[in-house]
Amino acid sequence: MPTPPTPTPVIETRGLARTYPLPAGPVHAVRGIDLTVDRGEILGFLGPNGAGKTTTLRMLTTLLPPSGGEATVAGHDLRHDSAGVRRRIGYVAQSGGLDPACSVREELVTQGRLHRLPRAEARERAGELARDLGLTPLLDRPTRALSGGQRRRVEIALGLINRPEVVFLDEPTTGLDPGSRAELWDLVRRIRAEHGTTVFLTTHYLDEADALADRIVVVDAGVIVAEGTPADLKARHAGDPAASLQDAFLAITGRSATADEPVAI
Repeated sequence: MPTPPTPTPVIETRGLARTYPLPAGPVHAVRGIDLTVDRGEILGFLGPNGAGKTTTLRMLTTLLPPSGGEATVAGHDLRHDSAGVRRRIGYVAQSGGLDPACSVREELVTQGRLHRLPRAEARERAGELARDLGLTPLLDRPTRALSGGQRRRVEIALGLINRPEVVFLDEPTTGLDPGSRAELWDLVRRIRAEHGTTVFLTTHYLDEADALADRIVVVDAGVIVAEGTPADLKARHAGDPAASLQDAFLAITGRSATADEPVAI
């Protein structure tokens, strides 16, 4: 029997940490994350609010400098080649910043041009993503006229315009109706299957992580407290691989994963 190929890491962190120096004393938001994510993997990065997951994601996307540790993303050192990291990733934040005066097409093409795509290629990719995300009838509509769910789909398209090696999705389906949410799940699976894209997903919807993630990492109090496939975590922590991921999450953290808890750093 042939030996299966060795997985190729696309994200590697060692001791990744972030401390906020506040007047009342330092806040250790992330206390040393050791993490490897393989190329083409869909990783669910979960934790209660305040656990450090958003801070970790912001460091990996170069938006926040680490206080300690090291990391490489898509072959580029996070500390010493942040521009190289940014060229190879896509990032969909929890809240977007669309220009209300721009049309959907203008937003997408401008984002493509910022990634140094030729104008014709940027327009072509804008059309492809519009078809994939059901935005074609909206391409010439100003973003101020979009519904919340439509704006979210545009933000996701912006994160994919450069065909990134790694796409970071931070609560991507917030505000989407069930149909749009299901379409996004299909899109995530398709970009991985067709382009080998690695997906780093944070979500409060545990059914979403269960449906999409190859592997789940749970963080709490700034450290990794559990990791494994959804079935592994359910068997190990809830006592039954057929249990819900919510049951396993509660057993691991003692807290829920809902978004109505105090906002995290």
